[in-house]
Amino acid sequence: MVLMSSAPTCAQVLMRLLREYQVEKVFGIPGVHTIELYRGLPGSDLMHITPRHEQGAAFMADGYARASGKPGVCFLITGPGLTNAATAMAQAYSDSIPMLVISAVNRREDLGMGRGRLHELPRQSDASRGFCIWQHTLTQAEQLPEVMARAFQLLLSSRPGPVHIEIPIDLFPAPMSGNLDDYRAAPSAMVPAANATAIATATQWLQAAERPVILLGGGAQSAGEAATQVSEKIAAPVFLSLAAKGVVDERHPLCGGANLSFDCVRERVEAADVVLAVGTELSETDRNLVREDYAFSGKLIRIDIDPAQLVCNAQPDLAICADAAESLQQLSEALVQCEESSKQRAEEEVSQLTGNCRKEWWEGSEERFPWIEALREALPDKGILVTDSTQLAYNTNHALPLYHPRSHITCTTGYGTLGFALPASIGAKLSSERDVVALIGDGGLMFTLGELAVAVEQQLPLPILVWNNSGYGEIRDFMDAAEVPQEGVNLRTPDFVALAKSFGAEGCRIDKPQQLATAVAEALQRKTPTIIEITAP
Repeated sequence: MVLMSSAPTCAQVLMRLLREYQVEKVFGIPGVHTIELYRGLPGSDLMHITPRHEQGAAFMADGYARASGKPGVCFLITGPGLTNAATAMAQAYSDSIPMLVISAVNRREDLGMGRGRLHELPRQSDASRGFCIWQHTLTQAEQLPEVMARAFQLLLSSRPGPVHIEIPIDLFPAPMSGNLDDYRAAPSAMVPAANATAIATATQWLQAAERPVILLGGGAQSAGEAATQVSEKIAAPVFLSLAAKGVVDERHPLCGGANLSFDCVRERVEAADVVLAVGTELSETDRNLVREDYAFSGKLIRIDIDPAQLVCNAQPDLAICADAAESLQQLSEALVQCEESSKQRAEEEVSQLTGNCRKEWWEGSEERFPWIEALREALPDKGILVTDSTQLAYNTNHALPLYHPRSHITCTTGYGTLGFALPASIGAKLSSERDVVALIGDGGLMFTLGELAVAVEQQLPLPILVWNNSGYGEIRDFMDAAEVPQEGVNLRTPDFVALAKSFGAEGCRIDKPQQLATAVAEALQRKTPTIIEITAP
């Protein structure tokens, strides 16, 4: 029995600080080691969502963060809670997603002693260090405000990623000084603007360029308006990484979409006399696994909040370590509007390039194009599409235009896990009033199927499109192309419609693209998720 005092506990102060840092929802599964953590939850005004697996908790936090731009937060137990969440944390690390993971760890006197305590890992902190931007073990309750302040500075004011704070279970009930109202959030750091000399140099190069190009990555999520202004002023085509889909409206005549993997676009980028690359690693996952780095022939200007990324995969001629939106706004204000004829020529070029991309699509894509067109019709204008690693998603990455930032949430970049889309779409929907549609394969859905129960509990109007090709279809195609006998890729799949109804969700099965818009529209009107099983052609 824990005796209560008038002094706030470490757990209560933690909840207070989370609310002070504008956290509204947390995702977690309580356990024996976090009983005293959860004692601090009632009265905190935090909404707790219980997934069915800790991996689901972290995927939900990831989707929440991507849709809202705010950190997603998880509560995990010692040992298996953390290791169960590891894959999802690694996906967030790969894609620079702000995620705060609060886990328990054994009592301070047991750390490193190997006494066989419940959930014990010899060095739990080492387990997360490889996929977190910062990891900290709290050793004194009084240090919590400082640790939380540091965590949120990293999450909000630098290149984001998972932060892991582990708290020994004997510290959760530890008394802290003062009153709860005394604990406040530290002020956020102002995001850095670019150096004036660097902006002047970039402006001079871009203004004089005859064939400029702009490349945007996931680090430019908040920079779409300024990027569009710069593009229009210098008549520069804009191409997006997969993480940047929707940052610039893909209907804009200067936007060439997320088509960097196609030869015709690559040739245009490499022929540019000036390339402005913002918030992008210039990595193979930005180009849908095209391994060869760009051979830039002109000047390369790179803008990134992370200095290490400024020299990653391509050496720049001008490196600007600053916030993407601030820097592009500075450029927009410094640049002079080009002639209308230059803009028209660039628009015609982009139209021709995007048309040529379709000629380069890989085998099997043409039969999926009607489904992509149907999905674009079904997805509301401001809707969010959450995709898993599945065949149709590899096509939507490029061929389905999106119109707004934070509209494309995918695991097909970076770490490239399976089972992401269902829990991530739940997190996305819980963060936003925007409509959300999930797209996942039959194989991927089986990884995290239990999280369907959370969507039912939360009464989420969530269409879940299941691309059913009876196995791991993309890997099957790779095996065939490599003349490797098919092994381990043909699966027995359940009746997903019946399965949905057993959870209390709705379900239907379609096999024609013309059926998709109606199925999605009806699903968005329900107060429960709907599995829409698509029989893959």
